[in-house]
Order: sequence, then C-alpha cells, then structure tokens
Amino acid sequence: MTAVQPDTVHALADSIFLFGRTLRAALTRSEPDLLPNALAGVLFLLARTGQCRPSVLAAEMHLGQSSLSRHIGELVDRGFIRRDPDPDDKRAHLVTCSPEGLDMLAAIRARRTERLAAQLDDWSEAQVADALDVVARLDAALSPIAAADAATTTDLQRTCS
Repeated sequence: MTAVQPDTVHALADSIFLFGRTLRAALTRSEPDLLPNALAGVLFLLARTGQCRPSVLAAEMHLGQSSLSRHIGELVDRGFIRRDPDPDDKRAHLVTCSPEGLDMLAAIRARRTERLAAQLDDWSEAQVADALDVVARLDAALSPIAAADAATTTDLQRTCS
C-alpha cells in the first residue's frame, strides 16, 4: 500500500477535529435535563464495559484516574453509578451503572439518535453503513495511540496543553 501524503493526513486530522466539535454541538444542544458530555461519556463506556475498577474505565476512556474519579463521584452522587467493594481486593472498589444510570443513558441515546437520524434522512442505509465503517476503522487505528498517551500523560499535562 502506498503511503498517504502528509497534506491528505493533515486535511483528515483537521476534518476529524472539526467534525467532532460539530457532532458534539449538534447532538447535545438543548439537553439541559440530561447529563453534560463528560458524564454521559463515562456512563456510556461504563455500560459498554460492564462492572470494573475505575482504573480499567480510565484506560478505556484514555483519561487519568483523578479526572475520572471526579466524574465517577458526581455520577455516584446523582445515583447513576454504584460503587461497590471489590470482592477480590477489599482496598479497591468496582463501579457499575445503576438502573437509573441505564435509564438516563437510554434517554440520552434516544434523543441523540433522533437528532442524528433527522439529519441523515436523505442518506441511504448503505451510505450510513459506509460512514460507520470508516469511523470504526479510524477509531481502531487511533485507539492504541490514545491509550499509550493516556498511560504516560498526567492530568495536569492534559489540562495545560
């Protein structure tokens, strides 16, 4: 396979950045009754991952543990996450979505799905499937880099850069 030209990669990186901002704004606008993006992201990945230690979730989210700990604390306070002792290590704990958290996640997904579907009403099923494939391939290509960066970057470096 031939190498991709640097200008093409630069344009792709710019487009992905702008798309991420646009997607977040388009799908989360007018959601004051739901969760902020950061908390919704934690809830989504915890539901996907299942009961786990916060360190596992932090690695999955490419976040430092102290940042994630604040989010988990807020979600516990709101009743959307349960924190239980780890039966294998009483010094540690496991987190899992509560039924209320799963209900909130379902409400968020329903609203965002409805908003996105309205914008894709002139797309075919095949076009949406193609877009999904490209996004999944990009995620698979970039996830190892993000995970490595998260493992070596402190929370302070993340907030200052």
